[in-house]
Parts: sequence; C-alpha cells; structure tokens
Amino acid sequence: METMAAEAVTPSTPRPVRRPTMVQGWYDLTFLHWPVEPERVAGLLPAGTRPDTLDGVTYVGLVPFLMRGTGFGPGPGLPYLGTFCETNVRLYSVDGLGRRGVVFRSLDSARLLPALVGRYGFRLPYLWSAMRLRRDGDAITYTCRRRCPVAASRAVVRTGPPIAEPSPLEHFLTARWGLHVTWHGRTAHLPTEHPPWPLHRAELVDLDDELVAAAGVPVPSGPPVSVLWSPGVKVRFGTPELLRHSE
Repeated sequence: METMAAEAVTPSTPRPVRRPTMVQGWYDLTFLHWPVEPERVAGLLPAGTRPDTLDGVTYVGLVPFLMRGTGFGPGPGLPYLGTFCETNVRLYSVDGLGRRGVVFRSLDSARLLPALVGRYGFRLPYLWSAMRLRRDGDAITYTCRRRCPVAASRAVVRTGPPIAEPSPLEHFLTARWGLHVTWHGRTAHLPTEHPPWPLHRAELVDLDDELVAAAGVPVPSGPPVSVLWSPGVKVRFGTPELLRHSE
C-alpha cells in the first residue's frame, strides 16, 4: 500500500490509474440524492476525512446498478462471477490533501463471493442480498432484499434525455475519483479512473427504501433533490494509499 501526494484533478479529468488492481463495469445506474447537514454525518466518516460540501451542504446517496465484468488486475473481468446487481448507500468525503471521495455505508451485492471478497479483502461493508433489475421500456425497477440484517428497497425510475452539461451539483455528486475506507485501523484512499459519466435526466416513479436508515444515516425527508441515470462506465481501481497522520 502506497503513501503519496495527490495529483490535481478536475471534475472531468480523473487522476490516472497506471497500475490497476481491479476492473469493473458499472451499468444502468440510478443516482438518488438527498441533502444532509454535514455535522449529522461527520461521525460516520473514516478518521482524517470530513464531509465534502457544496454551498455548505453534503449529501447522502442511494445508488442501485448492475455490476458487470469485475476482475483483478488489468482484466479482463469475469463474465459470470463478475456480473451482478448492487446497491450502495454513500456519503461524500474529502481528506487533508483535498482528495474527494465516496464513503460507503453499505453495499448490497446479489452475488456471495464478491460480497465476501469486498467485505474481508477490502474492508468494505458488503452484504449479501437478493436483488433484481428489470427494464420495461424507459422504466427501470430495482429491488433489493437483504438477508441479514433484514432490510429491503424498491425503486422505480423513468429514464429521460441526456444532460449536455451537468450542473455544479451533478458534478459534485458523480465526479468522484476514489473512495475512503478504514483499513486495519487506518484510513486509506482508493483511487479510481473512468470516463466522465454520460448522465441523463430521470424521474423517480416510486421509492420504498429501508437501506438508508439501516446504514445509520439520518433518514432523508421528502423526495430526492437529484435523480440521475447513466448507461454506465468502465472503471479501473488503483493501489490503496494510507493517509498520513498529518492529513
């Protein structure tokens, strides 16, 4: 595991991953986001990070999608074991070097082996769940039933037109080139690289969710302030980098 300084990135330019440790494809994603006060989630983030904010507000996200082609190293990914539905509950973080990231509060996986590898190999909060993605024209239904502890989620969205130029909020919620995770008592940043998200407008038709509350995140009130859909991107993961104590 490396400890190194961050390179400058922009919302459309990720930090290059030169030696990929893992590849994945994230497809048919829906991003549902609600605002939350930073102080209400600061205690849920790894040491050395703080809530990342836009205009003084941070966000909690519920993101269901189809994982495809997961594999180690530069790939290629596995066609069967590497393809499954996943749903994550996420917060947004920044560390002392200015690296903006995602903090996963839960990751539900429809396949047991990747859930075990993610949980015990990468120290990510993976859980094994029964999940399904069903498409009917421009409507997509995501269902998740967690086995233990029991929790469920069902979201129905209708996909819309592509977004030519994402807003500052849409950049903030989706242009994330890494994640922060607690690794053997310390905090690590795991860099990721992928093309800019091809984002589309989307309409939330129905939502019945227990995953956000089960993740210990303050339960949002009202509908999400941002609903986006993307056909997806291919992703490369770099080498985890431990945060120095001064960070």
